Amino acid sequence: MSKPVVLIAEELSPATVDALGPDFDVRTVDGTDRQALLAALADANAVLVRSATKVDEEAIAAAPNLKVIARAGVGLDNVDIKAATTAGVMVVNAPTSNIISAAELTVGHILSLARHIPQAHNALAGSQWKRSKYTGTELYEKTIGIIGLGRIGALITARMQAFGTNVIAYDPYVTSARAQQLGVQLVTLDELLAQSDFITIHMPKTPETTGMIGAEQFAMMKPTAYIVNVARGGLIDEDALYDALLDGKIAGAGLDVFVSEPPTNDKLLSLPNIIVTPHLGASTGEAQEKAGVSVAKSVRLALGGELVPDAVNVAGGVIDPYVRPGIPLVEKLGQIFAALTTSPLTSIDVEVHGELSEYDVSVLKLAALKGIFTNIVSETVSYVNAPLLAEQRGIVVRLITDDESNEYRNVITLRGALSDGSQVSVSGTLTGTKQTEKLVEINGYDVEVPISSHHIVMLYTDRPGIVAVYGQRFGEAAINIAGMQVARREAGGQALSVLTVDSPVPDEILEAVRADIDATVLREIDITE
Repeated sequence: MSKPVVLIAEELSPATVDALGPDFDVRTVDGTDRQALLAALADANAVLVRSATKVDEEAIAAAPNLKVIARAGVGLDNVDIKAATTAGVMVVNAPTSNIISAAELTVGHILSLARHIPQAHNALAGSQWKRSKYTGTELYEKTIGIIGLGRIGALITARMQAFGTNVIAYDPYVTSARAQQLGVQLVTLDELLAQSDFITIHMPKTPETTGMIGAEQFAMMKPTAYIVNVARGGLIDEDALYDALLDGKIAGAGLDVFVSEPPTNDKLLSLPNIIVTPHLGASTGEAQEKAGVSVAKSVRLALGGELVPDAVNVAGGVIDPYVRPGIPLVEKLGQIFAALTTSPLTSIDVEVHGELSEYDVSVLKLAALKGIFTNIVSETVSYVNAPLLAEQRGIVVRLITDDESNEYRNVITLRGALSDGSQVSVSGTLTGTKQTEKLVEINGYDVEVPISSHHIVMLYTDRPGIVAVYGQRFGEAAINIAGMQVARREAGGQALSVLTVDSPVPDEILEAVRADIDATVLREIDITE
């Protein structure tokens, strides 16, 4: 029998090929040569890329035998995940390959800002001895504010504590027990901004976090404070940053990532109190080697029919066909669940009710955790690191199966306890010959809503005219309501309304609706495919 064909479309470390081993026909192609790439994909069972090769719908269609696309790195902007999923092609990456490199670059930016290292170098390289101009500041006994206390945030914490600093953090999804374990004080975002001498951001880029540091936040910071972003471009409002640096509202900034790359904001880059690097977070030999070896191992697993922990779209391995359609449903339930939480999660039960309970459904627990963490941590979440993320946060996770399901053939429920004593639950099912994904319960309220990209969940006192009030408000804002369902337990009691909308809703509109109807809960839920 011929060996499976593994196509390497960009230069990877020799260790990558070594990790693949002798069981594959390893071929190479220049992934930036479009015609050569499409021709080479015709026989490929797997393709390994970095960031330059575009694996889009056209490329996937040109590869009828393709089973796995492997990105030797973290980002997946150059891979059409939706097209791959539709074609049944697994997409894998290397989510942990760059965390040390990213943490170390962050520390490098902090040190460079504190001691003006790039500016001093440039002056001396230009034959200018400006020793007095570049008087810096010690890190010792300074306050470091970390926004996002995931794995990279934890690595930075350990490194900055070695300098004798006081580390505080803002992360709404981290428990006080986890923070105490790291020796970090949890504070609100406003408190962090006001107290910190150096601030570093390590959050995922979502509609909620885009532009999370803007003019209002810069106004809260010390004029002697510095801010660093090595996470995602767009978390800092670049225009507001320019004004803050120009007006002396903060002392300086270090950026490795930008809204558009290469950056086009020349006026920002030209300021003397900013340090910039061209997205070097993962650009170390060690990180590249780790990434190559990691995805090579994933390719071996995928082509061998085994479970692939780092699959970002579908789970590999021996999973019963009856169970497999539930994986994307449960991931989306996890995202909905996370959006409804109001304080750190302490425990989560993944309940599988109905005929599914007769099968091995352990992958559904992994899918639930993957969904829960997808939009709340900065690193890429996979089946292998999702349980670790839960463990790091002190979250107890249980899988519960029950063969009884009264209304539907199968129902999957995520039920969690929060640190403030409250509970959250969401349930979903697949219905009909098309296996339509539906949300069928939220916090004890029965609904039946097809899961879409954008939902709004509201809880308010049931009374006449409420639907007209928020309907008018959304209409005036050109927000189209594609579907709506209202659930209640009794007339005049609490009513839960679930809206399906065609586009994200601006925060100011949501706050206006909250005030209009006096909602006790109002959450926008954006589903990441």
